[in-house]
Amino acid sequence: MVFDSTRFDLEPYVGFDMARYVRRTYCSWEVAGWRSLLVQRFEHVPVVEDMELPGTADLHLVVPVAGRAVMQTRSGDRAQRSTWVPGRPELAIPGRPVLRRYRADGAMRSVQVHIPRDTVDTVVAQLGGHPLDYEAMAASVTTGDPLIEETARALGRTGEADDLYAEAAAASLTVHLLTRHARLPADRTPTREDARVRTVVATMRERLADSITLADIAGEVHLSVYHLVRVSRRRPG
Repeated sequence: MVFDSTRFDLEPYVGFDMARYVRRTYCSWEVAGWRSLLVQRFEHVPVVEDMELPGTADLHLVVPVAGRAVMQTRSGDRAQRSTWVPGRPELAIPGRPVLRRYRADGAMRSVQVHIPRDTVDTVVAQLGGHPLDYEAMAASVTTGDPLIEETARALGRTGEADDLYAEAAAASLTVHLLTRHARLPADRTPTREDARVRTVVATMRERLADSITLADIAGEVHLSVYHLVRVSRRRPG
């Protein structure tokens, strides 16, 4: 799982025995050549007693797509029980390693998305620079979010879309996460570029099941691909 990347915080995974717990069936780094967003699909073993998951600085989303299990998770002195259910996303709290155990009722599969910390920091700054409460954000995500679920599923089967698509998807997904689940206040007057970003997010949501390219999305808001990526990164309101 460790790649030679300056953007993703994968160093904590050095020494992690991934083969003991999962089999990776797709990796956007290797298959699509993406460097702005890491998307992986996994098949999980059905029983785990003590799995030490490292904490990374990335924003790490896990979307179960098959299987059911009761998860017991411990971090320091804090213990938590949760249910692994297809379609119910999880957000790992950055920098917090956890110990997990579970027993599933059958085959377990997931799509997992890593958003680089620099993308998150850029979006936070554009939304006013307010500090994030990741615990509250993670709790909100687990209540369910159809957009996160369908976006993760779509990203896991995107095919030949290039890194421009991945970069725009990372920015749009981060905007959605922070505005819906972190509930950052809007500190500035909406602009024309803000409206275009909202249109981009709506288009991606409506056409998740379609074979859509970044050029298609850019055409919806009458921008070039270059300007779409620039607007998505610099004006994610």
